[in-house]
Amino acid sequence: MGVALAEKRRLEADIHLVDAKEQVERTLRGEIRSPVVASFFDEPTFTATHVAHDPVTKKAAIVDSVMDFDQAAGRTSFEGAERIIDYVRAEGLTVEWLLETHAHADHLSAAPFLQEKLGGRIAIGEKIRTVQEFFGKIFNEGTNFACDGSQFDRLFLDGDRFELGALSAIALHVPGHTPADMAYVIGDAAFVGDTMFMSDYGTARADFPGGDAHQLYKSIRRLMALPEQTRVFLCHDYKAPNRDHYVWETTVGAERTGNVHVHEGVDEAAFVAMRTARDQTLGMPRLILPSIQVNMRAGHLPEPEANGTRYLKLPLNLL
Repeated sequence: MGVALAEKRRLEADIHLVDAKEQVERTLRGEIRSPVVASFFDEPTFTATHVAHDPVTKKAAIVDSVMDFDQAAGRTSFEGAERIIDYVRAEGLTVEWLLETHAHADHLSAAPFLQEKLGGRIAIGEKIRTVQEFFGKIFNEGTNFACDGSQFDRLFLDGDRFELGALSAIALHVPGHTPADMAYVIGDAAFVGDTMFMSDYGTARADFPGGDAHQLYKSIRRLMALPEQTRVFLCHDYKAPNRDHYVWETTVGAERTGNVHVHEGVDEAAFVAMRTARDQTLGMPRLILPSIQVNMRAGHLPEPEANGTRYLKLPLNLL
């Protein structure tokens, strides 16, 4: 059996993918409602936060929020999150979920701040435990730091279903960028985190601890097996060469045919060779050390020390 045929049969046998495809198809046929999505772009971290809601019940989810962080001053603020709060209140939305696609290495999550102001449950994939175990040792967190994911309100397994008002949603495990990446398919909209980017920019790196280019390829192929009209919302955009504006929404069909790294016809070996070579040229993300410490805590800052001040660690010569 050829590699491509084996991959096709593997995807056809993926019951959770089948469920997600059926959900999208029912939405496209008008049998269930499509979510309204508003996006908020944070240019300092090139991050798109998405607010999806049921247009009838007004129940909402906020995906991949951003805390403002002045690294040089060690100062946090929430101007970007306040814009989201203003939108939610102006639209009369009720936040049910604060979804994280993974423990981001390039921005700090504002989920606890938004939860305090708007409510909702903070959720991530259950493989966050793997990330916590690794980075708990890197930052010498000791036994007081729980590596069981208990900082989050919900840990999703692959294929877990949840509701957004009357809208159906399903969580898909899409590892490769990190071991804990999740995509959330809500109606006909897929929120894919860092798994892939706009078709003219390509795909995410796979060289973080627990990352794997082979897994990333399979995860992308899994997402590309959704119906071609599926709306795809990305977590980042960096302006591809010859493009002077930011974009964070595409479709499965556009990714299948046009993604410069992994369009149809690119096999796994070619992708892994490209991704591995490209990753070797990349530096560490500017905010990785503060981001991981906060995001593995579900966006909470470390506990104050004896003097009442919170500190973020900077491990030297370790990563």
